[in-house]
Amino acid sequence: MEHICNVNDIEHESAREFQKDGQPVIVVKFDGQMHAYINWCPHLGIELNFMPDQFMDGDNQFLMCANHGALFDIDTGDCLSGPCSGDKLIPVPLEVRGDEVWLGEVTQPA
Repeated sequence: MEHICNVNDIEHESAREFQKDGQPVIVVKFDGQMHAYINWCPHLGIELNFMPDQFMDGDNQFLMCANHGALFDIDTGDCLSGPCSGDKLIPVPLEVRGDEVWLGEVTQPA
């Protein structure tokens, strides 16, 4: 596990990108929980965002791919709508230790 940021570095209902094991990783804070996923859309194999740290849909309820508007469940990474429906984001192990966020090993996308 590697310390990546502090809990307060990410605002509620938002996400930020960090580099871990040579991969871009999204860390999202939502509904009192934190989750991490590789920043990689299963549809085209490209990053979800066009702009830095812009991952949420307009209502801040889902992670969204800026390319084709696919929406992903924040808790599970499941694609709920869009061209990758039925696929999911690749999770990254995350632990909150006090006010620190730690990430585990990143699995490379296929």
